Amino acid sequence: MMRIIDPKETPTKDLHQYLLGSVAPRPIAFASTISDDGVHNVAPYSFFNAFSSNPPILVFSSNRRVADNTTKDTLANIRTNGEVVINVVSYNIVRQMAVASIGYPEDVSEYTKAGLTPIASDLVRPYRVKESPVQMECKVRDIITLGDQGGAGHLILCDVVRMHIDEAVLDGDRINPHKIDLMGRMGRAYYVRASGDAVHTIVQSVVELGVGFDGLPDVWKASDILTGNDLGRLAGLTHLPKPEDAATLKDDKDVKAALDASDRHKAVHQLARDLIAHDEVQKAAKVLWLAK
Repeated sequence: MMRIIDPKETPTKDLHQYLLGSVAPRPIAFASTISDDGVHNVAPYSFFNAFSSNPPILVFSSNRRVADNTTKDTLANIRTNGEVVINVVSYNIVRQMAVASIGYPEDVSEYTKAGLTPIASDLVRPYRVKESPVQMECKVRDIITLGDQGGAGHLILCDVVRMHIDEAVLDGDRINPHKIDLMGRMGRAYYVRASGDAVHTIVQSVVELGVGFDGLPDVWKASDILTGNDLGRLAGLTHLPKPEDAATLKDDKDVKAALDASDRHKAVHQLARDLIAHDEVQKAAKVLWLAK
Protein backbone atom coordinates (compact mmCIF):
# COMPACT_ATOMS: atom_id res chain seq x y z
CA MET A 1 0.00 0.00 0.00
CA MET A 2 1.30 3.46 -0.93
CA ARG A 3 1.09 6.42 1.46
CA ILE A 4 -0.30 9.50 -0.29
CA ILE A 5 1.40 12.80 0.57
CA ASP A 6 -0.35 16.06 -0.30
CA PRO A 7 2.25 18.88 -0.02
CA LYS A 8 -0.51 21.41 0.67
CA GLU A 9 -1.74 19.46 3.69
CA THR A 10 1.58 18.21 5.08
CA PRO A 11 3.57 20.24 7.65
CA THR A 12 6.75 21.60 6.06
CA LYS A 13 9.01 19.85 8.57
CA ASP A 14 7.49 16.48 7.61
CA LEU A 15 7.40 17.18 3.88
CA HIS A 16 11.05 18.23 4.08
CA GLN A 17 12.02 14.82 5.46
CA TYR A 18 9.89 12.93 2.94
CA LEU A 19 11.70 14.80 0.15
CA LEU A 20 15.17 14.32 1.63
CA GLY A 21 14.58 10.63 2.25
CA SER A 22 13.31 10.13 -1.30
CA VAL A 23 15.72 12.30 -3.30
CA ALA A 24 18.88 10.66 -2.03
CA PRO A 25 21.78 10.35 -1.87
CA ARG A 26 22.63 13.94 -2.72
CA PRO A 27 26.12 15.40 -3.19
CA ILE A 28 27.21 17.99 -0.66
CA ALA A 29 28.33 21.51 -1.55
CA PHE A 30 30.66 22.76 1.16
CA ALA A 31 30.22 26.42 0.24
CA SER A 32 32.77 28.96 1.39
CA THR A 33 31.97 32.68 1.25
CA ILE A 34 33.19 35.95 2.74
CA SER A 35 31.21 38.69 4.48
CA ASP A 36 31.56 42.45 4.03
CA ASP A 37 33.46 42.47 7.32
CA GLY A 38 35.98 39.93 6.02
CA VAL A 39 34.66 36.94 8.00
CA HIS A 40 35.17 33.70 6.09
CA ASN A 41 32.19 31.38 6.29
CA VAL A 42 31.90 27.75 5.18
CA ALA A 43 28.66 25.74 5.34
CA PRO A 44 27.31 22.50 3.79
CA TYR A 45 24.32 22.33 1.42
CA SER A 46 22.91 19.11 0.02
CA PHE A 47 20.37 20.64 -2.34
CA PHE A 48 23.21 20.67 -4.86
CA ASN A 49 24.33 19.36 -8.24
CA ALA A 50 26.10 20.13 -11.52
CA PHE A 51 23.77 21.23 -14.31
CA SER A 52 26.01 22.10 -17.24
CA SER A 53 29.55 21.41 -18.39
CA ASN A 54 29.70 23.99 -21.18
CA PRO A 55 29.47 26.48 -19.57
CA PRO A 56 30.37 24.69 -16.30
CA ILE A 57 27.56 25.50 -13.88
CA LEU A 58 26.86 24.30 -10.35
CA VAL A 59 23.59 25.00 -8.56
CA PHE A 60 22.85 24.77 -4.86
CA SER A 61 19.97 26.01 -2.76
CA SER A 62 20.21 27.95 0.48
CA ASN A 63 16.80 27.41 2.05
CA ARG A 64 14.98 29.55 4.56
CA ARG A 65 15.01 27.90 7.97
CA VAL A 66 11.77 26.09 8.63
CA ALA A 67 11.76 26.94 12.34
CA ASP A 68 11.91 30.75 12.09
CA ASN A 69 11.93 31.63 8.36
CA THR A 70 15.38 33.24 8.55
CA THR A 71 18.03 33.05 5.84
CA LYS A 72 21.66 31.98 6.20
CA ASP A 73 25.00 33.80 6.17
CA THR A 74 26.03 32.07 2.94
CA LEU A 75 23.13 33.66 1.06
CA ALA A 76 23.81 37.10 2.55
CA ASN A 77 27.50 36.91 1.63
CA ILE A 78 26.80 35.82 -1.92
CA ARG A 79 24.27 38.60 -2.40
CA THR A 80 26.94 41.04 -1.25
CA ASN A 81 29.87 39.98 -3.44
CA GLY A 82 28.64 37.33 -5.91
CA GLU A 83 31.42 34.83 -5.24
CA VAL A 84 31.63 31.35 -3.67
CA VAL A 85 33.91 28.35 -3.58
CA ILE A 86 32.26 24.92 -3.72
CA ASN A 87 34.41 22.38 -1.89
CA VAL A 88 33.51 18.69 -2.05
CA VAL A 89 33.13 16.62 1.11
CA SER A 90 35.20 13.45 1.41
CA TYR A 91 34.92 10.91 4.21
CA ASN A 92 38.03 12.34 5.88
CA ILE A 93 36.30 15.64 6.68
CA VAL A 94 32.65 14.64 7.09
CA ARG A 95 32.61 15.17 10.85
CA GLN A 96 34.30 18.54 10.48
CA MET A 97 31.64 19.42 7.92
CA ALA A 98 29.00 18.48 10.50
CA VAL A 99 30.51 20.96 12.98
CA ALA A 100 30.46 23.65 10.28
CA SER A 101 26.70 23.09 9.87
CA ILE A 102 26.08 24.49 13.38
CA GLY A 103 24.42 27.91 13.36
CA TYR A 104 27.26 30.00 14.75
CA PRO A 105 26.88 33.81 14.89
CA GLU A 106 27.74 35.61 11.66
CA ASP A 107 30.96 37.04 13.11
CA VAL A 108 32.32 33.56 13.87
CA SER A 109 34.27 31.65 11.21
CA GLU A 110 33.36 27.99 10.78
CA TYR A 111 36.95 27.38 9.65
CA THR A 112 38.05 27.97 13.24
CA LYS A 113 35.22 26.02 14.85
CA ALA A 114 35.56 23.02 12.51
CA GLY A 115 39.35 22.93 12.50
CA LEU A 116 39.58 23.43 8.75
CA THR A 117 42.41 25.18 6.91
CA PRO A 118 41.52 28.22 4.78
CA ILE A 119 43.71 28.76 1.71
CA ALA A 120 43.59 31.61 -0.79
CA SER A 121 41.72 31.21 -4.06
CA ASP A 122 43.12 32.37 -7.37
CA LEU A 123 40.19 34.27 -8.89
CA VAL A 124 37.67 34.91 -6.11
CA ARG A 125 37.84 36.34 -2.58
CA PRO A 126 36.38 33.43 -0.55
CA TYR A 127 38.93 30.93 0.71
CA ARG A 128 39.13 27.29 -0.30
CA VAL A 129 39.05 24.39 2.17
CA LYS A 130 42.52 22.86 2.03
CA GLU A 131 41.31 19.46 3.27
CA SER A 132 38.77 19.10 0.44
CA PRO A 133 40.08 17.05 -2.52
CA VAL A 134 38.27 19.24 -5.08
CA GLN A 135 37.68 22.99 -4.78
CA MET A 136 35.74 24.95 -7.40
CA GLU A 137 36.01 28.72 -7.52
CA CYS A 138 32.75 30.24 -8.75
CA LYS A 139 31.20 33.52 -9.83
CA VAL A 140 27.48 33.67 -9.09
CA ARG A 141 25.41 33.95 -12.26
CA ASP A 142 21.98 34.33 -10.66
CA ILE A 143 19.94 33.79 -7.51
CA ILE A 144 16.39 32.54 -8.02
CA THR A 145 14.10 32.96 -5.03
CA LEU A 146 11.48 30.22 -4.82
CA GLY A 147 9.30 31.53 -1.99
CA ASP A 148 9.10 33.62 1.16
CA GLN A 149 8.04 31.03 3.74
CA GLY A 150 10.12 28.73 5.93
CA GLY A 151 11.66 25.95 3.83
CA ALA A 152 11.65 27.98 0.59
CA GLY A 153 14.84 27.79 -1.38
CA HIS A 154 17.11 30.25 -3.12
CA LEU A 155 18.71 28.61 -6.16
CA ILE A 156 22.26 29.91 -6.50
CA LEU A 157 23.59 29.41 -10.04
CA CYS A 158 27.38 29.36 -10.07
CA ASP A 159 29.78 29.63 -13.00
CA VAL A 160 32.91 27.58 -12.29
CA VAL A 161 35.90 29.75 -13.17
CA ARG A 162 38.62 27.47 -11.79
CA MET A 163 38.93 23.96 -10.36
CA HIS A 164 41.60 22.60 -8.02
CA ILE A 165 41.87 18.79 -7.89
CA ASP A 166 44.15 16.83 -5.60
CA GLU A 167 46.42 14.66 -7.79
CA ALA A 168 46.01 11.86 -5.23
CA VAL A 169 42.38 11.24 -6.30
CA LEU A 170 43.17 11.01 -10.01
CA ASP A 171 43.84 8.09 -12.33
CA GLY A 172 45.27 9.89 -15.32
CA ASP A 173 42.67 12.50 -16.24
CA ARG A 174 39.75 10.84 -14.44
CA ILE A 175 38.70 10.98 -10.78
CA ASN A 176 38.76 7.60 -9.05
CA PRO A 177 35.63 7.30 -6.84
CA HIS A 178 37.44 5.11 -4.32
CA LYS A 179 40.27 7.61 -3.95
CA ILE A 180 38.11 10.72 -3.68
CA ASP A 181 35.85 8.86 -1.20
CA LEU A 182 32.94 11.30 -1.33
CA MET A 183 30.07 11.51 1.13
CA GLY A 184 26.42 11.87 0.15
CA ARG A 185 23.50 13.19 2.19
CA MET A 186 20.26 11.33 2.76
CA GLY A 187 17.29 12.00 5.04
CA ARG A 188 17.55 12.96 8.72
CA ALA A 189 20.99 11.99 10.12
CA TYR A 190 21.80 9.51 7.35
CA TYR A 191 24.80 9.79 5.03
CA VAL A 192 26.34 7.42 2.49
CA ARG A 193 30.00 6.81 1.73
CA ALA A 194 30.43 6.63 -2.06
CA SER A 195 33.36 4.24 -2.28
CA GLY A 196 34.15 0.57 -1.81
CA ASP A 197 31.21 -1.80 -2.18
CA ALA A 198 28.81 1.15 -2.49
CA VAL A 199 30.18 1.89 -5.98
CA HIS A 200 28.67 -0.07 -8.87
CA THR A 201 29.84 -0.04 -12.48
CA ILE A 202 26.95 0.08 -14.96
CA VAL A 203 28.01 0.09 -18.60
CA GLN A 204 25.23 0.60 -21.13
CA SER A 205 25.72 2.06 -24.59
CA VAL A 206 23.31 4.91 -25.30
CA VAL A 207 24.23 4.92 -28.99
CA GLU A 208 23.78 1.28 -29.98
CA LEU A 209 20.12 0.27 -29.73
CA GLY A 210 19.26 -2.41 -27.20
CA VAL A 211 16.54 -4.96 -27.89
CA GLY A 212 14.47 -3.61 -24.99
CA PHE A 213 12.07 -5.45 -22.69
CA ASP A 214 9.57 -5.78 -25.52
CA GLY A 215 12.19 -7.72 -27.48
CA LEU A 216 12.61 -10.39 -24.81
CA PRO A 217 10.70 -13.70 -24.95
CA ASP A 218 7.62 -13.67 -22.70
CA VAL A 219 8.84 -16.75 -20.82
CA TRP A 220 11.95 -14.85 -19.74
CA LYS A 221 9.90 -11.89 -18.53
CA ALA A 222 7.59 -14.22 -16.61
CA SER A 223 10.51 -15.84 -14.77
CA ASP A 224 10.25 -16.03 -10.99
CA ILE A 225 14.06 -16.26 -10.81
CA LEU A 226 15.23 -13.39 -12.99
CA THR A 227 14.91 -9.93 -11.44
CA GLY A 228 14.10 -6.66 -13.15
CA ASN A 229 17.82 -5.86 -13.10
CA ASP A 230 18.64 -9.22 -14.73
CA LEU A 231 16.09 -8.60 -17.45
CA GLY A 232 17.47 -5.09 -17.84
CA ARG A 233 20.90 -6.53 -18.63
CA LEU A 234 19.34 -8.77 -21.28
CA ALA A 235 17.22 -5.93 -22.68
CA GLY A 236 20.38 -3.84 -23.08
CA LEU A 237 21.93 -6.32 -25.51
CA THR A 238 22.06 -5.10 -29.09
CA HIS A 239 20.82 -8.49 -30.28
CA LEU A 240 19.72 -11.80 -28.80
CA PRO A 241 21.37 -15.06 -29.81
CA LYS A 242 19.34 -17.41 -31.98
CA PRO A 243 17.94 -20.57 -30.37
CA GLU A 244 20.30 -22.69 -32.44
CA ASP A 245 23.27 -20.83 -30.92
CA ALA A 246 22.31 -22.27 -27.55
CA ALA A 247 22.95 -25.81 -28.77
CA THR A 248 26.70 -25.18 -28.63
CA LEU A 249 26.46 -24.99 -24.83
CA LYS A 250 24.82 -28.35 -24.19
CA ASP A 251 28.15 -30.01 -23.37
CA ASP A 252 29.09 -27.27 -20.88
CA LYS A 253 29.32 -28.92 -17.43
CA ASP A 254 27.18 -26.32 -15.63
CA VAL A 255 24.65 -26.17 -18.43
CA LYS A 256 24.37 -29.95 -18.56
CA ALA A 257 23.77 -30.09 -14.79
CA ALA A 258 21.00 -27.48 -15.11
CA LEU A 259 19.37 -29.36 -17.97
CA ASP A 260 19.44 -32.61 -15.98
CA ALA A 261 17.97 -31.05 -12.84
CA SER A 262 14.53 -32.17 -11.64
CA ASP A 263 13.23 -28.62 -12.12
CA ARG A 264 14.93 -27.84 -15.37
CA HIS A 265 13.29 -24.44 -15.86
CA LYS A 266 14.32 -23.19 -12.42
CA ALA A 267 17.86 -24.55 -12.68
CA VAL A 268 18.47 -23.01 -16.11
CA HIS A 269 17.08 -19.62 -15.05
CA GLN A 270 19.22 -19.67 -11.90
CA LEU A 271 22.31 -20.48 -13.97
CA ALA A 272 21.45 -17.62 -16.32
CA ARG A 273 21.13 -15.28 -13.37
CA ASP A 274 24.53 -16.35 -12.03
CA LEU A 275 26.07 -15.76 -15.46
CA ILE A 276 24.55 -12.28 -15.61
CA ALA A 277 26.01 -11.52 -12.19
CA HIS A 278 29.44 -12.35 -13.64
CA ASP A 279 28.86 -10.16 -16.73
CA GLU A 280 28.41 -13.13 -19.09
CA VAL A 281 25.15 -11.73 -20.43
CA GLN A 282 25.35 -13.15 -23.95
CA LYS A 283 26.02 -16.62 -22.58
CA ALA A 284 23.11 -16.20 -20.18
CA ALA A 285 20.84 -15.37 -23.10
CA LYS A 286 21.95 -18.55 -24.88
CA VAL A 287 21.37 -20.63 -21.76
CA LEU A 288 17.86 -19.26 -21.34
CA TRP A 289 16.84 -20.69 -24.71
CA LEU A 290 17.62 -24.14 -23.30
CA ALA A 291 14.94 -23.86 -20.59
CA LYS A 292 12.40 -24.92 -23.18
